[in-house]
Amino acid sequence: MASKTTLNAKNLETLGAARLAELVIEISTGSAVAKRRLRLELAGAQSPKEAAREVARRLTSIARARSFVNWKNRKPLVTDLESQLRAIKEQIARDDPAEGLALLWRFMQVATPLFERCDDSSGIVIEVFHDACVLLGEIALAAGTPPEALADTAIDALRDNGYGQYDGLIAILTPALGEVGLAHLKQRIETMAATPVPVPPKGEWEAVGYGGGGATYAHQMEERSRQSMVGMALKDIADAMGDVDAFIAQYDPKTRKVPKIAAEIAARLLAAGRAEDALGFIERAEVDNDRWVPRELQDTRLEVLEALDRKDEAQAFRWSCFESTLNSEYLRDFLKRLPDFEDIEAEERAMDHAAAHSRVTPALGFFLDWPSPDRAARLLIDRHAEINGDHYEFLVPAAEATSERHPLAATLALRAMIDFTLLKARSKRYGYAAQHLAECAALADRIEDFDELETHVAYLARLKSEHGRKYGFWSLTEA
Repeated sequence: MASKTTLNAKNLETLGAARLAELVIEISTGSAVAKRRLRLELAGAQSPKEAAREVARRLTSIARARSFVNWKNRKPLVTDLESQLRAIKEQIARDDPAEGLALLWRFMQVATPLFERCDDSSGIVIEVFHDACVLLGEIALAAGTPPEALADTAIDALRDNGYGQYDGLIAILTPALGEVGLAHLKQRIETMAATPVPVPPKGEWEAVGYGGGGATYAHQMEERSRQSMVGMALKDIADAMGDVDAFIAQYDPKTRKVPKIAAEIAARLLAAGRAEDALGFIERAEVDNDRWVPRELQDTRLEVLEALDRKDEAQAFRWSCFESTLNSEYLRDFLKRLPDFEDIEAEERAMDHAAAHSRVTPALGFFLDWPSPDRAARLLIDRHAEINGDHYEFLVPAAEATSERHPLAATLALRAMIDFTLLKARSKRYGYAAQHLAECAALADRIEDFDELETHVAYLARLKSEHGRKYGFWSLTEA
């Protein structure tokens, strides 16, 4: 049973409305965010219209502000934006969807002037606008906006998508647009595609500070931006309409051979029941087998081969994908399709292949992911000279996975990270390196035979000889 002094709604109610009001005023003093929230709640208590006026005033204020938003004041901004968005959804749109929709479009228009003065390296501000964009679809459907008018508004929005705040808008609005709205949107976008950005008279360019080559460059950038918007919109419309051929038409024949694009096209053809056509695009993709092949192209090829009932070919390709990538998912999918008892032999063959891989780090990653700590330990011991100590994201879990049964392998993983840190003088990692050295000391007592490798005493002596003047590191080992 909760104490009567526990902070919860039921206990606070016992204070009474008057005392709670006094406390709220006291707590909100000095907090602009809290005061704005209170004013918004008071406005909502009067009527949705009053709440809408309060939100509109705040949005105007945010759009007109000029102060730079850095990491220190970014969180209060996000809290403020979320409060406005919550009010639109819960206090306004619930009773008046049309008013809520108009206000939500206004909310989205704040993005461009805001991002011009905001550091959003963490991505938390744009996430608020992405949430608002999703809400547009919900409220537009409830508001019953005429589809043609909604399409026209969407075009204006897409023209102002410089910061990605409207990404995915067409798909979001599709339920509200319906066939009529999508057709109108497509017609408007196609007209836009056929109408290049006009070159303004020379005097107009000079009036805004452009001249000579600068004017030409500015016009080229504007035209390129328009073409990009048109192309993306037509692809999104094609997806919304389920028109695969219209989607394909947005790419020229050469671009269709780019592996990532070929995979996108093939996936849509497969979904439309055109597996043979999908395979054709995959096979025409220009792939350099000596370099990295996009995962989506490989996965789509497998889906297409299965759809065409070419199971043996699919199995051979799964094994090929595993051999080239050491991705455990391909191996698992390969093994589960084998007859009983054949999977054991195939798994052992896969382990041997991974152990002999030209690069030790992917092989180690595979053994950790499978998982096979015994194989990981053998790899660390047999190929310790090839270990890159900079890959701590593999070596730390490798040391943890092997320390219980294979202390020598764990020691080699730890030493690789220590050696890299000291050799490259990565002072920010000295604390971790000192901890790794202490772990090596603890493991040393459990190692019966170092074979030809240095004992811990010899390794420590070498470190002091080669890096004795790195006082920052040694002070941490003493601590």
